[in-house]
Amino acid sequence: MAPPTSIRQNPFKPVSLSFEASSIPWSKQGFYLDQRPSFTFDPLFHAGTYYVQEASSQLLEPILSACTDLTQPLRVLDLCAAPGGKSTHLLSLLSENSLLVSNEVIRSRAGILQDNLDKWGCFNVVVTQEDPSVLGRVKGFFDVIVVDAPCSGSGLFRKDPEAMTHWNPAAVEHCSGRQKRILKDIWPALKEGGSLIYSTCSYSQQEDEEVVHWILSSFDAALQLPDLSSSWGITHTEMGFRCWPHLMKGEGFFISAIKKKSAEAPLSSRNRVEVGKLSASQQQTLSEWWQPVGITWLEGTEGLWAFPSSLLPELSVLSAICRPIRTGTLLGAWSRNDIIPDHALALSRYPHPSIPRLELDRAESIRYLQRGTLDRPELRKGWHLATHLGQSMGWIKSLGNRLNNCYPKHLRILRQSVG
Repeated sequence: MAPPTSIRQNPFKPVSLSFEASSIPWSKQGFYLDQRPSFTFDPLFHAGTYYVQEASSQLLEPILSACTDLTQPLRVLDLCAAPGGKSTHLLSLLSENSLLVSNEVIRSRAGILQDNLDKWGCFNVVVTQEDPSVLGRVKGFFDVIVVDAPCSGSGLFRKDPEAMTHWNPAAVEHCSGRQKRILKDIWPALKEGGSLIYSTCSYSQQEDEEVVHWILSSFDAALQLPDLSSSWGITHTEMGFRCWPHLMKGEGFFISAIKKKSAEAPLSSRNRVEVGKLSASQQQTLSEWWQPVGITWLEGTEGLWAFPSSLLPELSVLSAICRPIRTGTLLGAWSRNDIIPDHALALSRYPHPSIPRLELDRAESIRYLQRGTLDRPELRKGWHLATHLGQSMGWIKSLGNRLNNCYPKHLRILRQSVG
């Protein structure tokens, strides 16, 4: 049987699905698709209106909802975050006053993570590229830590048959040891009463139940497993939940939740985040690009970042132990007294409503996403948001006699046709 195709919609960018779909029962925004479309040639995919995510991994939602009060401001760490499925899911579930730290230690994968977070459009997120031992130094800081651990990948055999050629018992042994090291290093960062959500896409007990048992025997911790509907087909084990493809509609997956009963003294920091000092004219310029209040502008080598002012104390603590590679949303870079807007601003939830929009049909949108040429001689000079069905895909700049397609080169569609 072919694996099901599933997606999760972005609640901040609501659109009507053009696919035949049915709901995933444990995910409010999750859907099974009757057929797998060409996501590459769907402009709404590039606009970040949904994320293609395996249904089993969306079990994070009921587990997290049962472990903590999502209406409260929370500090959450997604430790092994790339390519971004769980981070974007967390952003959909957390309150706007919460902070998500999305970490990926591998440099090449960190770039993919940043691109997917940009698509989701939130700015209450910090991206780091640190070993767990570094983040473990921020003691007692996080309310929730999500560890979707590197594993042997046996749960993906149906989806990726080639993975079977790389699997062997030695790989399971290696992964189990690595998982324990990761958990040992990051455990101090979880606050007393906080929740650690551990998951893998492995069938091996050595990477699943045995690791959870190791946590319970190594630390002052207790299982925190909610009741899940029996109609979902999820298997409840002594240490967590298993997804078996022959029993439910999804791929192989294991997930568990553990509560920390006692903790180390929290790390305090007197660090101050360097805040950009802006002139009155610069502040006026920025107010024409970005709409929310309660933000602070942070200057970096890449340009100007928008970050929630209420989360500056949390950022100060993080900055004391590491250097984040992304903080909030990159607005753009100064060019004299004006802004060259970044792609992240175009995809964010907060571009100012006065910024002109250029609505493109599907064919024009695909040409835009291929960085092709567009012809709109009547368009007035300046920056415009290229939109499809009202959803922004990126920037276009009109020079009067021609249009500059400013879609990022590394994101462009390379294929010329669906076939």
